Amino acid sequence: MRHLMSPLDFSVEELDKLMDVANDIEVNPEKYAHACEGKKLATLFYEPSTRTRLSHEAAMLNLGGSILGFSTADSSSAAKGESVSDTIRTISCYADICAMRHPKEGAPMVACRHSSIPVINAGDGGHQHPTQTLTDLLTIRSLKGHLSGMTIGLCGDLKFGRTVHSLIHALVRYTGIRFILISPEELRLPGYIRNDVLDAKDVPYEEVVRLEDALPKLDILYMTRVQKERFFNEEDYVRMKDFYILDAKKMELAPDNMFVLHPLPRVNEISVEVDSDPRAAYFRQMQYGVYVRMALILTLLEIEV
Repeated sequence: MRHLMSPLDFSVEELDKLMDVANDIEVNPEKYAHACEGKKLATLFYEPSTRTRLSHEAAMLNLGGSILGFSTADSSSAAKGESVSDTIRTISCYADICAMRHPKEGAPMVACRHSSIPVINAGDGGHQHPTQTLTDLLTIRSLKGHLSGMTIGLCGDLKFGRTVHSLIHALVRYTGIRFILISPEELRLPGYIRNDVLDAKDVPYEEVVRLEDALPKLDILYMTRVQKERFFNEEDYVRMKDFYILDAKKMELAPDNMFVLHPLPRVNEISVEVDSDPRAAYFRQMQYGVYVRMALILTLLEIEV
């Protein structure tokens, strides 16, 4: 039995196979419409979510399965003090696979150690968000045709942004990847990722503060929001929240074949006027998220179609 705690849980070859399945699902959805009949997905969301929870649920429903679960900790026995390990033991009696989002780093890992069903880490604090990373990889590969030889700009909250941390871990396994890290000093990429991942693997990168300086060099711009829920005080959040705003004027600096991604939700960091730009790919990214989660559920349940 396999779980997904980190994008590194799959080899590059396994990732390519999973993305091939996701692309086939996009083209032939009817082929997969009954693949999970009789199977149940439990979504255990201790933190609010729109896209991650609903895309997992949509994925299972599209496969012919059913869903159960909770959308906040307050609506579960966690509000009474129940431990994650006891919750997952209970859920293992009800479902065939589960997706867990939790504000504490490592909580899904605790769950998988006590689970008798596959566990998907749907985001744990500021740590990892592997299904978003699978979505990002599939989106980039589908838009650009490959996952190597590119300059990726990561912009915004690089300190607390788990989507950024997971994406870096995944992309460094491909050849010719270069990063431009765009953030204010206070939200720079943590030293342990810079040193243990980028430096250790000799991955070229540069750190800049101005988005305008990076845009002309990019193949992919990955925007992130400044996450209010990760800040310890309101004053710091207010000072940082509008540090970057991508608008039509800034997009004039970007190459014609650059694409803009964002894990969403956005606040102010991408102006709505950018939505009509053909390079704005963040809503397509959400659709790819359903396909890749369908492929992931099939993979973890060992169902071949």
